[in-house]
Amino acid sequence: QVQLVESGGGLVEAGGSLRLSCAASESRFSINRMGWYRQAPGQQRELVASIISGGRTNYADSVKGRCTISRDKNRVTLQMNSLRPEDAAVYYCYADDGGRGYWGQGTQVTVSS
Repeated sequence: QVQLVESGGGLVEAGGSLRLSCAASESRFSINRMGWYRQAPGQQRELVASIISGGRTNYADSVKGRCTISRDKNRVTLQMNSLRPEDAAVYYCYADDGGRGYWGQGTQVTVSS
């Protein structure tokens, strides 16, 4: 069973930065896509950014220019800059092998105005 272990959430002032990291517990896990989703209270879970095995990235319009996703083997990192109060949410790491998908446990990001 693959586990995704997240780190890096926390409290930051508006305009600040945070870096989220996620690592797959199984090194033999052949990952196709890794990414980050977020879910704010009362909202649906939404894609923030993703990166596929070839390196192509995809970003939500709301974070373009402020976030950068990168990947090194079975670890994915999301650098978030110029954070806004509306970025506050629980952020979930996601990974799939082209078939089955896996989720992390979530890490809270709080942005104070």
